[in-house]
Amino acid sequence: MSELKSAPSAQTWTHRWTFVLAAAGSAIGLGNLWKFPYMTGMNGGGAFVITYLFCIVIVGVPIMMAEAALGRHGRHSPINSMRELARGSDASRAWGLVGWMGALSGFLILSFYSVIAGWGIAYTVDMASGVFQGMTVEQVGASFDALTASPVKVTIWHTVFMVLTGLVIARGIHKGLENSVRVMMPALFVLLLLLLGYSIVESGHFMEGVHFLFAFNPEDLSWDAVLSALGHSFFTLSLGMGAIMAYGAYMPKKASIARTVGSVVVLDTAIALIAGLAIFPLVFANGMEPDAGPGLLFVTLTSAFANLPGGMLFGSLFFLLVCLAALSSSISMVEPVVAWMTERFNVGRTGATTAYCAVVWLFGMGSVLSFNEWSGEEYQVFGMTFFEVVDFITANITLPLGGLLIAVFAGWVIKRSYIYKELNLSNAQFNLWRALCRVIAPACVLVIFFANLLG
Repeated sequence: MSELKSAPSAQTWTHRWTFVLAAAGSAIGLGNLWKFPYMTGMNGGGAFVITYLFCIVIVGVPIMMAEAALGRHGRHSPINSMRELARGSDASRAWGLVGWMGALSGFLILSFYSVIAGWGIAYTVDMASGVFQGMTVEQVGASFDALTASPVKVTIWHTVFMVLTGLVIARGIHKGLENSVRVMMPALFVLLLLLLGYSIVESGHFMEGVHFLFAFNPEDLSWDAVLSALGHSFFTLSLGMGAIMAYGAYMPKKASIARTVGSVVVLDTAIALIAGLAIFPLVFANGMEPDAGPGLLFVTLTSAFANLPGGMLFGSLFFLLVCLAALSSSISMVEPVVAWMTERFNVGRTGATTAYCAVVWLFGMGSVLSFNEWSGEEYQVFGMTFFEVVDFITANITLPLGGLLIAVFAGWVIKRSYIYKELNLSNAQFNLWRALCRVIAPACVLVIFFANLLG
């Protein structure tokens, strides 16, 4: 069978680096600003970082290369690309469900991600207006509890974030996606460097933060820590939900997928580590604990800014950074489905974006109410709130399963000539990638899958 034809309307990024910025934006989110630095400090410091980077190479990079290659060869939305690629490879039509699984993951994640990002917008406004100035940890905690306990307030900020996401997507690939990542990603990096400089000058605990993140303690590297590194290496790159495949569809033919993916991985890891270097000295400066999880952003760190010189300004910049990181991730969750809707129903991007974002917003109301009206036991399933159920399903089932199937399809099912041409590697490099994609990456994802399900 001849190679698949590209969609006539397919557009491409104007430069390889636009894909790098877009894919990095998809990968860089709330987790980079608190989860990865926290995991590093609690799991062996430098030993954990080395383990994580090794896992990135053997799991994250080969699957990300596969997603980008499948997207570029298909030149359609992930849903239609998987269907057409399966048809072109004389494989079962059931492989088309992989695209739908990715779309489902993006839908579910965005429904609660938007709620958390909305808190970030609220905190940006409150920090800039001086609401937290001089507050104690207890007072900041009470303020956070008051925000989440108000369904009206949380709904407002959830709505604002979804509208911002929709506005970017509706403007199209060049005016919307390209222009947004070209502004947001450099702005995110500049804000992070400003915050790092502030932390070095004002905290007085910068070297303590460096030691927390990079002290080489292999004795702290437990099996659970290795599993954490393996799991985060997969999830940090936004794999398994179609975002990279959708962005790959707009990738110029001459761009090297291997070099491009390498650039994304370097940016993603660098920003996570710089965030840790900026955040933890501020936490230590106020005698606080660094293992506060989600509370690190909205309680611990807010309290630190509230009691440091210039904290109001730099706290505002920090939460603006959080919002930019969240927005760059959210647009990557919407794009795959909007691209499919424009192909399937022949509708404009504005109409498709409006309809899809409205449905995500409505489903997200379940997460809004999970923190207040639906927080009681009578609304819980297996002891979990609506928010926790959706989070569990995506993190433990749909994302790893989607990534596993993409690796298997790219390594075993698709015609070798299709993937070989897209990756444009030497025979030795291609064989190494194929071995990783066929055996190593799927085995590692299965470990993540079962380890998470079995606790």
